[in-house]
Amino acid sequence: MIRCEGVDKVFRQGVKPVTAVKGAEITIARGERVYIHGPSGAGKSTFMHILGGLSRPTKGKVFAGKEDIYAMGDRKRSALRNRRFGFIFQFYHLLPELTVLENVIMPAMIKGGISNAAMKEKAEALIAAVGMSPRAKHRPGKLSGGEIQRCAIARALINEPEFLFCDEPTGNLDSAMRNEIYTLVKKLSEIRNMGVVLVSHQEVGEDFFDTEYYMEDGRIVSA
Repeated sequence: MIRCEGVDKVFRQGVKPVTAVKGAEITIARGERVYIHGPSGAGKSTFMHILGGLSRPTKGKVFAGKEDIYAMGDRKRSALRNRRFGFIFQFYHLLPELTVLENVIMPAMIKGGISNAAMKEKAEALIAAVGMSPRAKHRPGKLSGGEIQRCAIARALINEPEFLFCDEPTGNLDSAMRNEIYTLVKKLSEIRNMGVVLVSHQEVGEDFFDTEYYMEDGRIVSA
């Protein structure tokens, strides 16, 4: 479970404070798919980054289970993200010099604890699950946008995360590929009992999410 209490996030633009998130409170269960939407600039991505341990809130607490993730040191919080969370971003963040297989394996290499052969076997199984086996030896520069995002999904799942955080994951894709990606994420979340937090300003079909939130001016104004 992920839970946040009274979360604010304030940035500085020169001497002027800008509040991106205001008083956010939310609980997300393991296996639950949550859709957070709203206009550009509403604070959605900032809020997701806070939930995922990527950005410290100015005020409030975020818990993963019973652990306050921002009471942790940087190293322990990094380990939490690597072992229990997965991330998919709009701009992919794949390493261009590595192949699909090498990109997918990378988080497992950071985590350690299993042999190189076992890492490769897990990565190949995930690449097959997202329909990318024929492209496993290609580098990102040789792939389409949809193929790159499938690779990013496989990479996010290599360490078997409890929660998957998706920040505008289909913002660069056409509607047909967008639906394919959402269908794939839903299927994998059901197979793995994995929670999903999706933030987007695009519409998502009601069959994808269990819970819907709307953000405006930094506040969760409806659920």
